[in-house]
Amino acid sequence: MEMTDPKNDTTSATPSDDHNIIQQETRHSDSAVQDAVNAKGYAGDVAASQAYAALADKAVIVDVRTVAEWNFVGLPALSPEQLAVCEWQRYPDMQPNSEFTARVTEEVLTRSNVADPADAPDVYFLCRSGARSRSAAIAMTQAGFPRCFNIKNGFEGDPDADGHRGTVNGWKVDGLPWRQG
Repeated sequence: MEMTDPKNDTTSATPSDDHNIIQQETRHSDSAVQDAVNAKGYAGDVAASQAYAALADKAVIVDVRTVAEWNFVGLPALSPEQLAVCEWQRYPDMQPNSEFTARVTEEVLTRSNVADPADAPDVYFLCRSGARSRSAAIAMTQAGFPRCFNIKNGFEGDPDADGHRGTVNGWKVDGLPWRQG
């Protein structure tokens, strides 16, 4: 699956004042990011609202879920400059996507209009619950992107007491913009 602009959506999301305040309060210093990279292999875990607020600083969100998830569960409703999509594992066999690093590198550099990953803006990785996106953040940090974050509760978040996702935490529960695939 090549990365494309999801459904050619041209609707641009703009973080609200509340999200701008969150962003200002939670901006990670370069030294804190480097400490996290040294300890974890990536810049760290953030809430979905922090990733959304970072869009004001030209950050890029990379949704690493599968085509089926994008189509049946939904996508963040962001502009093509703000959102890239690339499967970390290919549906339906869930084998690793051998093109992932090259495709994400191309898409992030293009969206941010820079030639070197070291000059790229913050990159936030999103999956269902934060597991695949953590692996993607580590892989892209190893590929030379210095500020790769994992959106810790993902798009759907943790399961509730009945085992249902989308009710406890995550992008959708935080009330951030999304649309059905």
